[in-house]
Amino acid sequence: MPEPARALSVDGPDDLVFGRARRPLSCGRGLLVGGGEVFPEVNFTLPPIAISESSWREVRRHYEEMIQAVLRRAVALQAPGLVVEFELLPPMTERPAWGAEITALLREELERVYETAGLRTALRVTPVDIRDQGRPPRLRDGAAAERLFESIQACLEAGAEILSIESVGGKEVHDQALMFGDLKGILLGLGVLAARDMAWLWSRLVDRCRARSAVPGGDSACGFANTAMQLAHQRMLPEVLAAVVRAMGAARSLVAFECGAVGPSKDCAYEGPVIKAITGCPISMEGKSASCAHFSPLGNIAAAMCDLWSNESVQNVRLLAGSAPEVYTELLIYDCRLMNAAARNGGARALRDWLTASDEWLSPQAVVLSPEATWEIARAIAAEDDPYRRTIAAARTALALIRGGLRDGRLTLAAKEQQWLVRLERELDGLPATAEQLVADAEADYGPFYDRASYGL
Repeated sequence: MPEPARALSVDGPDDLVFGRARRPLSCGRGLLVGGGEVFPEVNFTLPPIAISESSWREVRRHYEEMIQAVLRRAVALQAPGLVVEFELLPPMTERPAWGAEITALLREELERVYETAGLRTALRVTPVDIRDQGRPPRLRDGAAAERLFESIQACLEAGAEILSIESVGGKEVHDQALMFGDLKGILLGLGVLAARDMAWLWSRLVDRCRARSAVPGGDSACGFANTAMQLAHQRMLPEVLAAVVRAMGAARSLVAFECGAVGPSKDCAYEGPVIKAITGCPISMEGKSASCAHFSPLGNIAAAMCDLWSNESVQNVRLLAGSAPEVYTELLIYDCRLMNAAARNGGARALRDWLTASDEWLSPQAVVLSPEATWEIARAIAAEDDPYRRTIAAARTALALIRGGLRDGRLTLAAKEQQWLVRLERELDGLPATAEQLVADAEADYGPFYDRASYGL
């Protein structure tokens, strides 16, 4: 495991605000992320279409249409800059040449508009982590792992300027545990297995990025915490559990930065504020403008500390005004205009606090995302020196924050949610003292779901 980060980059919650990071990042064509401005990060994808040899010309046409529409709108609205994210679809990672071809297409368009209109841009590329194809998944070798690294290398060579991934290590256990609300299994997936895979994977990704002068952006606990959020939205899991998993995911995602990632973190990584508080690296966030992709109880509060503001992903479908990617580009630009105007006129802190107050006490998932909660969770993580204890500390802090809001009447929880709060507090107190003991204790329930060699166990 890499050397753990032990100090925070900020002195307190007041230092956490949108557009400003302690370690601003220069990338792409003249962008400075976290240096005082918030920029839109536009993410688009295909409408329902089978990706194959016979449809590839149409696939390419969609990406040409989307990037040109996005850039046309950004120039028309005089955006000071933007980041474009290309999230590969599985066939584009399975066949590295396809992902590289779209990467090159997008990079060429970004360079063209920079030269003709002066629009500052950067291209983030996010291959799909396809290593989970087998059961149990083999993460460190085999055909799927080889194709993933081939895809990453091809995209870097084709012009990716920021590299990210939503890695899947530990998810095979976490998914099983989440279905039963089993905190011990959730901790095994996030605090032991995922952290080990992150260290192995990101040490290799950082080396590859440095060799191509690309920026290692960061990972996302999307497959863990956002899965919990969506299951809670469907009333299949308690919100209290989703909130705790959200906090726990921050310890996992921090490992990428300890390996050398520098941001901007992924937009779907709602744990980003904690990463920012600890590392000082800029972050991308999504909220109300990501409703094209998923619902959440975090629509405004997610913007409180962002440096890039994203729409998650929108399909290339036609709306009355124009294509959906073009429409969402406009929405993001206007959101960023407001934040940047507030910052220029001394109102950044006030706007941040209003964004926070509008969501904070309406859901336990929002409770753990305020600047104050971010600070407390970040302090708890940094006080520990290994991922297992860090993940426990994050969970304990999240529960304390929720309990405090319930106690003073700011947060209202249904009776069943309160029962889960008590259950999680009790289970947390009964966890093993070490990761090694947890692995041994959970062997009967979860051993068949994961390959020990994939985690160096």
